[in-house]
Amino acid sequence: MGAMKSYLAVTTLVLSLSVSAAALAQDATRTTPMAAVLPPPVAKAQDVPYPGTIALQIDASDLDRGVYRVVQTFPVATGTRDLTLLQPGWLPGNHSETGTYPLLADIHFFADGKEVAWVRDTVAVNAFHLVLPDGTREVAAKFVHTSPLQPSEGRITMTPDMLNLQWEKMSLYPAGYYTRGIVVKPTVTFPKGWTVFTALDGMARSGDVVTWSQIDYERLVDSPIFAGAYAKRFDLGSGVWMDAVADEPALLAITPQHIKTYNNLVDEALLTFGARHFDHYDFLLALSDNLGGIGLEHHRSSENQMKEKSWVDWDKMGWARNVIPHEFVHSWNGKYRRPADLWTPDYQQPMQNTLLWVYEGQTQFWGYILGARSGIQSKDDILGSFANIAGRFVEATPGRGWRSVEDTTAGPQLNNRRPLPYSSLTRNEDYYTEGALTWLEADQIIRSGTKGAKGLDDFARAFFGVRDGDWGELTYTFDDVVSTLNGVYPYDWASFLKTRIYGTGQPAPLKGLEMAGYKLVFKDKPNPYDEGGAKESKRLDLSYSLGMTLDKDGQVGATVWDGAAYNAGVVNGVKVTAVNGRAYSDDVIKDAITAAKTGGAADKAPITLLVRRGDRYQTVKIDYHGGLRWPWLESTTPGKINGLDRLLAARHK
Repeated sequence: MGAMKSYLAVTTLVLSLSVSAAALAQDATRTTPMAAVLPPPVAKAQDVPYPGTIALQIDASDLDRGVYRVVQTFPVATGTRDLTLLQPGWLPGNHSETGTYPLLADIHFFADGKEVAWVRDTVAVNAFHLVLPDGTREVAAKFVHTSPLQPSEGRITMTPDMLNLQWEKMSLYPAGYYTRGIVVKPTVTFPKGWTVFTALDGMARSGDVVTWSQIDYERLVDSPIFAGAYAKRFDLGSGVWMDAVADEPALLAITPQHIKTYNNLVDEALLTFGARHFDHYDFLLALSDNLGGIGLEHHRSSENQMKEKSWVDWDKMGWARNVIPHEFVHSWNGKYRRPADLWTPDYQQPMQNTLLWVYEGQTQFWGYILGARSGIQSKDDILGSFANIAGRFVEATPGRGWRSVEDTTAGPQLNNRRPLPYSSLTRNEDYYTEGALTWLEADQIIRSGTKGAKGLDDFARAFFGVRDGDWGELTYTFDDVVSTLNGVYPYDWASFLKTRIYGTGQPAPLKGLEMAGYKLVFKDKPNPYDEGGAKESKRLDLSYSLGMTLDKDGQVGATVWDGAAYNAGVVNGVKVTAVNGRAYSDDVIKDAITAAKTGGAADKAPITLLVRRGDRYQTVKIDYHGGLRWPWLESTTPGKINGLDRLLAARHK
């Protein structure tokens, strides 16, 4: 038997060698290149100071062409021959590499006044390599930032009435240094007579040329500018200011009672977190339909755009005003307390997003809570927000079956926030919203276990409110989160979070809402949050009925995977031109959905759509009879204050 095994083994080896030899002979005429050698990596950042102060001068006065002209002067240490300058790529708050590399143009470098050649790195394409003549004392960079003029080109940052200057979009920095060790002296020329807002210190103005105190590059990038022809500043107390620019002067006419809600926000936030990690803070706000949208956090300011009538049409625009509470929370969560793998020493080292469900999830939660507590948004707006996200996870996110919340933190890097064909299956950045519902459940677990004595407010103070007066950054890990939660209320928080955040196929995240005294129901009209957003965007959301959304012209923006429309063959981009033989309109399709549910036997026929896809028309039948449906929250303790009511109630005196 042993001899037979040896024979088989030898035979197998011989056959294998014969096959390999034959394969090599067959490929004898095949050219097989070897991998090219990659260029040396860009120098890693070291925690040492850059020698000297960099002068940064920006001319932002060309409103007609929308360009920013830049001159930067870099002192050079004695003996330096090789200099690499970088465009920032990985920016805090963006969660992916978002450097606007193509927007820099007409780039020239000068060594002591004489132009020198430059080479772009073939791998790190945001890096410019220079070989300097012996004895070079300083290098000047001259270029323009070609600001987008149309939304298709990128975010618009300059209009005839305002601008949003972001330093990282129009400056370079030397490779090999922590950005906190690079000192910059900034100067900007603005359009004539414009008001300028920023959190930078030491502002000095001569005509329309403005300078500030020298500052390290990390804090400079974290201090954007809003400037405009129509502007107004409001003192909100506690060293916090509201700095607003608008498309027209009348849009700044906020009433005293409404500006008071922003005073309330400051008080409520300081009460919630129990400390401040800024010496002063500026809400930078553009009330504009022309400037590109933005909601970005910074340590000593926010950077926000809202619809132009968000203040003057206060009652109608409540759905749109959560961006200010959300970004203010980020001063504590995301800027001061930051996940360890999201803190980087420069803007070249990639960031990792594994704890965005804390960074953004808790901020989404506290943004909702403080929006209601302050009065910036009504309680109904916030209940509608919670209903909207809960409804989507119950009925319109089949992707929860295969993809965890934690895995959605890779979303910004996977698709750079571009639209996806079937987002209900692929999932969006649900670490924001499912994260918020998870933190609501955590709040209710604490309240239940302590008989109402404690809640997530106590976690906020213990986790984000430490070291009052520290303007730096304090990083954290998963274990730090769990440890602080256990310090507030002992519980198996590690298992709770791993199940909710890292697990797949979990029940819809309704438990926190239910523990807080509310239930998810569906009605035949949109809740206030949904209704406001739909009217402004002129969008009809039929996700919970036909399983699709449409614009005002009947174009399908999204279909729910395995929903009624999807199963009938309706996909993104299709245009609905007629419904049951009538020309499409919102009312026509809503009437058809209602009739299919409430009509007689003859009306139980499928809803018939005439759709256009490219240059082809097709008749599609959707066999749906469930009527119009939108998510709402209803109290399970009518007439009595419950957990969520208390959570949303104002706390400051």
